[in-house]
Amino acid sequence: MNDYPLGERKLIYRVLHAHLAEHPELMDSEILNELQVGLQKAAQAEGVDVADHGAWDAWLGNRPVGCDVRVANRRVIV
Repeated sequence: MNDYPLGERKLIYRVLHAHLAEHPELMDSEILNELQVGLQKAAQAEGVDVADHGAWDAWLGNRPVGCDVRVANRRVIV
């Protein structure tokens, strides 16, 4: 997975993550997990605290969203 350019991996992760509600089976997929773990390691190597959702989002190229907004907009995916 890490042989692909970082920008492409971020793009694919953002697209997949944005559609989890429509495709909840992705949540347990090995490919999404491997992609996420690899990206988190790359982010940590650049000094990003991946536990900070805003920092993680910004590093991925998403618009950072505060935890208060995140919790208020949380949906249950079944």
